Amino acid sequence: MNGRILVKYDGSRDSAGLRWVHKTQSDEVLLLNPLGQTAVRVYRDEKQAVLDDGERHFQEADVEALMTHVLGWSLQLDELHHWALGKVADGPALIERDDLGRLRVLRQDGWEVRYLAYAEEKSDSLPRRMQLTRDNLQVTLLMDEWEWSVE
Repeated sequence: MNGRILVKYDGSRDSAGLRWVHKTQSDEVLLLNPLGQTAVRVYRDEKQAVLDDGERHFQEADVEALMTHVLGWSLQLDELHHWALGKVADGPALIERDDLGRLRVLRQDGWEVRYLAYAEEKSDSLPRRMQLTRDNLQVTLLMDEWEWSVE
């Protein structure tokens, strides 16, 4: 997925371009500067999580702990690949749907996910813009482009 991210936390506000590659066993998140160059790279698989910011290299077992330690905030990658497709992840959830049956608000795993726009006015449309909130963190994702491949 290619798009943009806006992060508000603890009175701070950051924005970046976003490239996220999700595979069955791994995730790679690239936060891009205004010129499209990688400012931060986050990679995780079943063994480790790695974060590089161009000058420093960090490694921990848990990607959320690593992102919080280095960036001050984190994404919930375990569920995000479901949420970004307009689907509910496994586990308990509270759901509100729009008139077309698409997710409007999803509350799951301590997060509130608001679906602000979809790519098309169809029941099977992908989200275009969503806002994730948890505690003092608010993340807005704007999805510009999806790429699909079979692993």
